[in-house]
Amino acid sequence: MRTKNLPKTAVELLGVRAQPRNARDRLLYKAIDLFYEHGFQAVGLDRIIDEVGVTKTTFYKHFSCKDELMIEAIRMRDEWERTAWRRAVRRIAGSDPREQLLALFDVLDLWFNDPDFKGCIFINVAAEFPNPHDPIHQTAVVHKKAARDDVRDLAASAGVADPETFADLYTAIVEGTLIMRHVHGKHDAARTARPMVESLLTQYLPAEVA
Repeated sequence: MRTKNLPKTAVELLGVRAQPRNARDRLLYKAIDLFYEHGFQAVGLDRIIDEVGVTKTTFYKHFSCKDELMIEAIRMRDEWERTAWRRAVRRIAGSDPREQLLALFDVLDLWFNDPDFKGCIFINVAAEFPNPHDPIHQTAVVHKKAARDDVRDLAASAGVADPETFADLYTAIVEGTLIMRHVHGKHDAARTARPMVESLLTQYLPAEVA
């Protein structure tokens, strides 16, 4: 793993969210934190409202129900997380797409060893709401598909042969690595998986590039 100029914590690398601008933002921020900590179905609407310190009238001014709040919370987390991860990867790897594909596992390694790690929120919500037709499930799927497509585009920029297949294989490694950390408790899962990505790049990049 590259260690030069690598921050020591996930917060240092990924940054923190901007301050909430209004009551709607405060509700979403609190919902994201509580859902990630305890699960989407375990956290009741009253708890979110109470912890934010607003009235139900204020809540219903911004959201029609808890389901809408969950969907918007997932979307906000998606927007923040994708931006933060892209920034973190570039901070480690610069503009080199091949190095960025490897650096994602350096970021994962920091995140996996953060005391606040509770798994991937998008996997968590997809598991809690497994019906593929459920709008909440579908909102999580949007993030996962976009992340996979980002890999495809990055691979194409790196000169990878067959970026579509590469993206599927790379994503399988990422998702498997998340399971190894979250389910099996392997804090070194990202470090263990990184050589697999190096081999995948060697396999799919032209010899003069690899």
